[in-house]
Amino acid sequence: MEPSCLDSRHLRLSFSAAPTLEAMGGGDRKRGLSVNSAKKRGCSKDTLLSLSDQKRSLSKILREEAAILNVERKSGSGKHRNLWPKAVLEALDDAISNNQWESALKIFGLLRRQRWYEPKSQTYARLLTMLGKVRQIEHARSLFQIMLSEGLKPTLDVYTSLVGAYGYGGFLDRALSIIDEMKTISDCKPDAYTYTILINCCCKLRQFDQIPELLADMSYLGIECTTVTYNAIIDGYGKQECLEEMENKSLSSMLEAGSCLPDVVTMNSIIDAYGNNERIIEMEKWYDEFQHMGIDPDVTTFNILVKSYGKAAMYEKMDSVMKFMKERFFSPSTITFNLIIECFGRVKNIEKMEYYFRLMKVQGFKPNSITYCSLVNAYSRAGFLEKVPAMIRQIDNSDVVLDTAFFNCVINAYGQAGDINIMEEMLLLMKEKKCNPDSITFSTMIQAYRRMGMDEAARELEIMLNDHKTKILKTG
Repeated sequence: MEPSCLDSRHLRLSFSAAPTLEAMGGGDRKRGLSVNSAKKRGCSKDTLLSLSDQKRSLSKILREEAAILNVERKSGSGKHRNLWPKAVLEALDDAISNNQWESALKIFGLLRRQRWYEPKSQTYARLLTMLGKVRQIEHARSLFQIMLSEGLKPTLDVYTSLVGAYGYGGFLDRALSIIDEMKTISDCKPDAYTYTILINCCCKLRQFDQIPELLADMSYLGIECTTVTYNAIIDGYGKQECLEEMENKSLSSMLEAGSCLPDVVTMNSIIDAYGNNERIIEMEKWYDEFQHMGIDPDVTTFNILVKSYGKAAMYEKMDSVMKFMKERFFSPSTITFNLIIECFGRVKNIEKMEYYFRLMKVQGFKPNSITYCSLVNAYSRAGFLEKVPAMIRQIDNSDVVLDTAFFNCVINAYGQAGDINIMEEMLLLMKEKKCNPDSITFSTMIQAYRRMGMDEAARELEIMLNDHKTKILKTG
């Protein structure tokens, strides 16, 4: 089943024709396109604005990173007790927003030493939320104790953040006990958002049997479910491939309730669940159904369609989504291009993959570590590892920050190919770039050594791996 064509009332996709390479701007194979060169080429106003936005976004990221590093350096000294509030607070805000928990805690320690510092529950709530996302439970517990030592009374936001920290960290019983504690405090009783956070944790931990009990608890307390609550349940079932429960229980309950109407997040969760399972007919049916409800797609919707069609090897439809986005002035994102690059790389279509990689840069989108991981994996599958060194040199000449995941991909690629020398060189380069090896790095290299009969080297690395795991346990 295909969604019907665009009509006057709703945005509709017509998945019949794929755009040509020329239509997508494939003739330009330069590494990038500046605003000035874009003007010379006669690019549209929308393209120029997109390029300018990309440049501004990159500048903002670089400024944020520099500010965080600058303030973080001062956190190790006891001298800085009267810094400019704006600089410290902005650096803390940026570190929290980017989930850079180590930097955030250092900057917060510096903040607490300032003469002008006043404890605020909102700051603690944000820090606890961040620590929950990165599963740093011990740090969250310590931070809560610091807050109490400063004489601050926990607020609803603080308790809710603490519930999320324990829940996302896998300590569901502790999260439930905090809910029970909240019920006894008159001005901190759990609300719909508190329960939504806990329900989301249950979904991620596959503790679906807890959800009916939590919903019953909400009903007993007179707390109504919100659209966000239902979306959390729908998304949880969808990601765990419990499609019947997602549609026949959660979505049906949401529609029957009447007070919580589906939104674009609901739409995206449903079509993503079916798309991931390559049930394209159901995906397109629900795409069409949500259109009839008056819900219009966003860029995330189109990214889901691109990914789903790519996974199902329906490349013409995938190209048609890109064409539709262009015609309706939906700007693709780095995620869009990463999905397409990964799709063609997975099936060893190097020519198409490299075309979209060039197009990505021509249109002003900055490749990231995920982009380069996909390229490395594709070159490894297709037997083109000789392309990887040139790619790394290209990255070296850019401002792309590579991470441990990228180096793990490179180490795995050379390990699979049996090129132990280059694999070891990549480990050294990884350390030079200040990317710390993790358990995946060591396990990958151990497997490579074993395949090559290098048992002694494998044993030495296993000792390093055990030391690494012990260090993680000690630091929490």
